[in-house]
Amino acid sequence: MDTIASLFSFITTPVSWVIVQFHKVYGALFGDDSGWAWGLSIVSLVVLIRICLIPLFVKQIKSTRNMQVLQPKMKAIQERYKNDKQRQSEEMMKLYKETGTNPLSSCLPILAQSPFFFALYHVLSSIASGKKIGAINQDLLDSARQAHIFGAPLAAKFTDSVDKLASLDATVLDVRVVTAVMIVLMSASQFFTQRQLMTKNVDLTVKTPYMQQQKMLMYIFPVIFAVMGVNFPVGVLVYWLTTNVWTMGQQMYVINQNPTPGSKAQDAYLQRVLKTVDSRGQVRGRTQRRTVKAIVAKGPDRNDIERKFITGLSKMSLVAQEDGTVKKGEVVPEGEGAAAKRQQPKRQTKAKRQTATTAAGAAKDEPAAGSKTSLQKQDAPQDDKPTPAGKPASGSSRQAKSGQRKGPQRPKHPSKK
Repeated sequence: MDTIASLFSFITTPVSWVIVQFHKVYGALFGDDSGWAWGLSIVSLVVLIRICLIPLFVKQIKSTRNMQVLQPKMKAIQERYKNDKQRQSEEMMKLYKETGTNPLSSCLPILAQSPFFFALYHVLSSIASGKKIGAINQDLLDSARQAHIFGAPLAAKFTDSVDKLASLDATVLDVRVVTAVMIVLMSASQFFTQRQLMTKNVDLTVKTPYMQQQKMLMYIFPVIFAVMGVNFPVGVLVYWLTTNVWTMGQQMYVINQNPTPGSKAQDAYLQRVLKTVDSRGQVRGRTQRRTVKAIVAKGPDRNDIERKFITGLSKMSLVAQEDGTVKKGEVVPEGEGAAAKRQQPKRQTKAKRQTATTAAGAAKDEPAAGSKTSLQKQDAPQDDKPTPAGKPASGSSRQAKSGQRKGPQRPKHPSKK
């Protein structure tokens, strides 16, 4: 750990200076030696760092969504060039460049926090050892060593020995109870943050290995925090618990206000927009107008949830405009017009098709039967001889023979009788 601490020593002085400035403010309220003064100083440090990291957080969200969308294309490239790794890498980089996606953007907030995390860890370790560091002089060092949070010193760890805790004026039971509760809360907040991201803010129409990886991380990260937490000082646990709670709240805000297209969160968000439009008759707020504007711009590329939203507006006799507003108007259902002219007739059942075929055949046979009757009536005077009883007519017998022409036959020539 000394090697890691030396690598981040360049940031130790700024971190300790920020903590001292916050301690001056909270010390005036709670007392210089109060655990609340030092604990709130650490919490304020986290809030300050996370506010500075908001632009990176926005990039992380965009990168995560782009990676989810690009997963099918990436898989197709891997399958196509599975025997050519160089070409595969070139096509991947080309895809990232065309879509403006940076795979490392999803890791930027964590990477940016790492120097502050290790610097704070080094500061608290020095306090536990009684060493001055950065902007913390001897007076501040003595004050920090006396500061306790629920009976646990800021510099105490779960694994510290009885003698070391006694030197910090603490008991093993107090320290282990406080650190155990903080570790559980830290792991639970990490799990909940990842879970709400996977269950609410993921496009359900895209099934990719990326989603399976996220599900695995949802269970792995809390275990990692729990194992590592036993070696963190109480002050570092306060830092990490605060940053997890901040991340969870930040994630909830993003899910509610800017959900991923095709996710459950988008469905819930658009339903809230519909309720607002129904009660007020207009789209309220710049964020909602920007969302409606994006849906209108998509046109036929809308997903099922967005089509459901447009249908909901049409039931209110409202039309979404290109600027994100809505107005009264006659709504033409999507796909109607030119597509309606090419609409195919409904497929009939088998019974109806058979009935129609039988009726058509009967109508076709009626004129043929009428023509046959007329011919027989015209030819009847030519044959005046009555047919003997019990003997079939010669015409009928000839008709029965296969291969002969049906209908009345010509009389034989007298020479052939």
